[in-house]
Amino acid sequence: MKTFGVLLIGMAVALTARPAPAAEPASAIIRGKLTQDPDKSPCLVTREGKRIALEGDEPTRGVLKDKRLAGVDLELKGHFTAPDSFAVDHIHTKSMYVYKDGKKLAITYWCDVCSIRTYSPGICWCCQQETALDLRDPDKAFDKP
Repeated sequence: MKTFGVLLIGMAVALTARPAPAAEPASAIIRGKLTQDPDKSPCLVTREGKRIALEGDEPTRGVLKDKRLAGVDLELKGHFTAPDSFAVDHIHTKSMYVYKDGKKLAITYWCDVCSIRTYSPGICWCCQQETALDLRDPDKAFDKP
């Protein structure tokens, strides 16, 4: 019984002695012009002229490299990994928006053949046709066109 008590005390000490989990990076929203230089990571050029390199998960990188979005007024949610580097939140968090004619629009892709909406460019998983860029009202992003 004494060994069991020592074991419990040892477990309690081990559990309380763990370092605190790392704090989540502060969330930020940035806005600027999407620039896609060949052989470089996409970047955002702010109104002040600051260039911020962009990174993200694979589907997010697909959106950031979509030539149809080159030069758009883009809003991104994520966090800074350095003063000039920004990690965009994962694609499922809907953290990328375009401003067009003063309206904030969600970035989606649509297959006219199959009526399938995706959030990253590429071929339709059903018919294998290229999906069309379809900028949508964020409140109706899941609706059919």
